[in-house]
Amino acid sequence: MSFLHPEFLYYMLPLIVILFGLLLTQKESHATFFSSEVMQRLRVSSNTLTLKARNALFFLIAVLMTLALAGPVIKDGKIEVTAKSADIMIALDISDSMLAEDVYPNRLKLAKQKALELLRLAPNERIGVIAFAKNSYLVSPLSFDHEAVAFLLKKLNTNSITEQGTDFMSMLQVVDKSIKKDAKKYLLILSDGGDKKDFSQETAFAKKHDIAVFVLGVGTPQGAPIKLENGEFIKQNGKIIVSKLNDKIADLATKTGGVYIESVNSDADVKAMLKEIERHSKKKELKSKQIEKYIPLFYYPLGLALLLLLIATSSMSKRVKVEVPGLFVLAILLGNPAPSYAGLLDFMHLDEAKNAYKHKEYEKSAKIYDSYAKKSNHSESYYNAANALYKAGKYKEAVRNYEKATFDDKAARAKNFSNMGNAYAKMGDEANLKKAIESYEKSLKLHEDKDTRENLEAVKKALKNKEQKKQQQKNKNQKNKNQKKQQQKNQKKQQNQQNKDNKKNEKKQDKNNQKNNQQQNNKQDSKNSKGKKDKKSEQRKSQKPSEEEKKQQEKNGEQQKNQKQKEQKKKEQQQKSQQKSAEKKQKKDKKKSASASAAQAEKMKNRMSDAEEAKWLKSLNNEQSTYLYRLNQSNKKKENSNEKPW
Repeated sequence: MSFLHPEFLYYMLPLIVILFGLLLTQKESHATFFSSEVMQRLRVSSNTLTLKARNALFFLIAVLMTLALAGPVIKDGKIEVTAKSADIMIALDISDSMLAEDVYPNRLKLAKQKALELLRLAPNERIGVIAFAKNSYLVSPLSFDHEAVAFLLKKLNTNSITEQGTDFMSMLQVVDKSIKKDAKKYLLILSDGGDKKDFSQETAFAKKHDIAVFVLGVGTPQGAPIKLENGEFIKQNGKIIVSKLNDKIADLATKTGGVYIESVNSDADVKAMLKEIERHSKKKELKSKQIEKYIPLFYYPLGLALLLLLIATSSMSKRVKVEVPGLFVLAILLGNPAPSYAGLLDFMHLDEAKNAYKHKEYEKSAKIYDSYAKKSNHSESYYNAANALYKAGKYKEAVRNYEKATFDDKAARAKNFSNMGNAYAKMGDEANLKKAIESYEKSLKLHEDKDTRENLEAVKKALKNKEQKKQQQKNKNQKNKNQKKQQQKNQKKQQNQQNKDNKKNEKKQDKNNQKNNQQQNNKQDSKNSKGKKDKKSEQRKSQKPSEEEKKQQEKNGEQQKNQKQKEQKKKEQQQKSQQKSAEKKQKKDKKKSASASAAQAEKMKNRMSDAEEAKWLKSLNNEQSTYLYRLNQSNKKKENSNEKPW
């Protein structure tokens, strides 16, 4: 433990000891005349403290308050603070053309308001001011004292430079001389652009001397006449001159790595310009310093002094039986030392937690910090516990502790949000990456930091990649589903087609069976008719010799055998043709519906119809039954040329 202001101990404690030493050794005035026994009897009540006891309590109170003033602290490490700046130089055009009133109130006043707004929005940057017209001069060098810069800026007017005109080259030369040559220079020009159309020389000079030019155009393309302070308008050859915004100056900004923005009535243009400057600029480190960090302890002696003051000013009885207020104060007094002692032990534990963190015992460090934070509700302890948990790889618990840590300082809050974003990013899933982006953006709103900005861009890129992969996987799954559906549809079509073909085959088989039955009936009829004719022929030719009858019978038997063989061959050919047609149909079912229908139509073309088949069988039967008896018949059957071969 140490003291921030030990001079209070050196100068006040000796005086307090001397003063209260005299008070404690001095006797009461009535004690010189009366004994203590007499005084005890003369007192009205003995429930009050004696004068020495009160003085002793007041002495302790004074000592404790002196210790509190001395500022007792426990060292909690060192913090390195660095001052960084982009060093922005503002160049204000103060030529007569800036008096034009095409913007309110006029161009010069609006430009000064924009410059003052920039000073307000960039409190941590070094800013300087240059005034230029035909010539240029340095109004204020780069400085963190924005109040002094604003004071000098407000005093500028068109009379500050006697020679009128607009010379951007002289202004760039002043900028180059006013900033160190080895540093990157950032120049913000507030001007209407003058009358120059070609800025190639100025652009080459700016590139050569590493000057990034940003231009805020003040004015309108329509322009306005230039009204002087005496109320007259500037004329040339008897005509009033109308000054317009020269947008050619945008080339000077864009070709040197800067940005050109036209002014508006609100401060949106200044905010956008400052963001662009900070985005392009590389802040250099101006100064770094290590600051000792302390844990204050002054409230312990101060609280104890207040409690003693209550006791000293009360009338607590010396007897065992006391009043309720005295008992209440005594309970507070007896109950206070334990928490004070516990608090001191906690500080010892904090040192232990700090050492554990240094030795990479992160879980142990996090446990100590977390227990202290829950007791004291100390934001710094929650923050330290979160850092230790982050190092230990427990990112969810780290996020919870970061959320509990609340700071009044913007920089500390920004750091807390940045670390919280790191913890979310480490978890890696899409939802946590989105939360990481939110945390980084909150951090950057409070305080701009290069590392946080880089982490934000990296997390956005990772989230984009995850979304693309997710979309690709989704498309792939959808494609697979569509393919499965298509396959199922094709299978259903094939099955339906096969069922239809099976039904057709069954119908055809039924028809064929009916035809076969009909043929058998026809054959039986033909045999019966033949038998009758044979009987008649026997009766008619009974006079012929028996040998001829035998020869005729043999011929009839051979013809019947030949006819039976022909019928069997026809049946076999029909069965083979049916099998072939079934095989062809199965093959054709696998093809597309268009080709299947075409093949089916072609097949039906070359196939015998039912009527034709019945006609053909009938003709065959007729020929079989009348063959023997129509050898000498001269009447031949008429041939039909249109009839098909079968």
